[in-house]
Amino acid sequence: MLHQLHEDGLTISEIARRSGLDRKTVRKYIQRGLTAPSYGPRAPRPQVLDPYTDYLQGRIKAFPGLRGARLLREIRALGYPGGYTRVTDYLREIRPPKEHGFEHRFETAPGVQAQVDFAHFKVRFTDDPAHVRVVWLFSMVLGFSRYLVGQFATSQHLAVT
Repeated sequence: MLHQLHEDGLTISEIARRSGLDRKTVRKYIQRGLTAPSYGPRAPRPQVLDPYTDYLQGRIKAFPGLRGARLLREIRALGYPGGYTRVTDYLREIRPPKEHGFEHRFETAPGVQAQVDFAHFKVRFTDDPAHVRVVWLFSMVLGFSRYLVGQFATSQHLAVT
């Protein structure tokens, strides 16, 4: 807009009045031309935690399971004036990733597999509260859909389930 008004022959003062900008600002943008300003990355600012990062890296390397509260107490004893959140944010960056367990999901096609199990319960029924009876829970999980079926039984014989 400023360049178009300048090309139309308006003075810098008139352009400033119409645009609501200062004359020096209008003059600066007209002299700069249509090139966009280029901004580089900012220089990193010093952080309160910087003097303690080597200590924290060494402790995490030696003992990866150390908690942030303990490390905060340790570096506070060394003179750290900062807060807990800054320490835990930094620990999240440097802590090695957790190893995943050995379990892998077992996938099957429909109708191929089901997993069956019995669970053992000792129960007192209201009709005879003096006796403790054993009740079994038959459960079956289909491998493909993970559909769960459960049924209580008095024994584990095939005829009962």
